[in-house]
Amino acid sequence: MRSHPPTLLTLARRAIEDQKLFEKGDVVVAAVSGGPDSMALLHALSILRKKMGFEVVAHAVDHGLRKTASLELDVAEAFAKKIGVAFARSSLTVAPGGNLQARARAVRHAALEAARVKNKARVIATAHHADDRAETILMRILRGTGVRGLGVLVRPFIFARKVDITLHNARHAVPFSVDPSNADPRFLRTRVRSELVPLLSELNPGVVDHLCNIAQELSATGASEGE
Repeated sequence: MRSHPPTLLTLARRAIEDQKLFEKGDVVVAAVSGGPDSMALLHALSILRKKMGFEVVAHAVDHGLRKTASLELDVAEAFAKKIGVAFARSSLTVAPGGNLQARARAVRHAALEAARVKNKARVIATAHHADDRAETILMRILRGTGVRGLGVLVRPFIFARKVDITLHNARHAVPFSVDPSNADPRFLRTRVRSELVPLLSELNPGVVDHLCNIAQELSATGASEGE
């Protein structure tokens, strides 16, 4: 266990530099949902831009699936304004029905890509972190498939654990909202996160690190890590 764990800012900067996610002078679109992870990303990038010389703009997508989503994005927009980051949002309609998460993800990616082009940004940064990465690998195993994402998506939090994000938000009083659908057991990721990962962690406390190493090997060979 890390006695003095690096801060989320240190982990993000390390990922940006080591993986050459973007460079000085680049414009980066931060994908913001209003949740704890993406709000931490927004805050972290707003600080690192001054130290690393890139620019950041925030873009949010309201899928029209929850009545409270617009209010949650209002909170995100107010915070972005407070820390001096331009904020825009896309309001879309995703009809309820089968394969909802995949369809919502597809329209979200399209909206974020449109925002990237509009802002002449090099990449879209998401708040995908190490625990997410491990969950994605397990989901690929369960499904027997992989889902190829956008080539312009980058993940500054890829070396960070969920606990690092939680500590960062508490330390810096970063506001966020909680999407109740993230606890809905109808979705595979929810069950992987709440049931499978805890079980595997009991068998091997280092399982998340091991799964992330597998993901890194896949990335090195050019294979998609999926969501």
